[in-house]
Amino acid sequence: MFRNPLLLLIAIVLGVLLLGLLAIGAFPPSVTPQPTERAIPAERFAPRN
Repeated sequence: MFRNPLLLLIAIVLGVLLLGLLAIGAFPPSVTPQPTERAIPAERFAPRN
């Protein structure tokens, strides 16, 4: 099928990447919810007079 071993290697790598993307798309990893961080008021960093 392939006369050039480099083309065969590239085809195999592209196939593995495609299968990986399909697997991630079909079974996405679960996302853990993280608490929202509140912004610190700017008055805390104001210079004291």
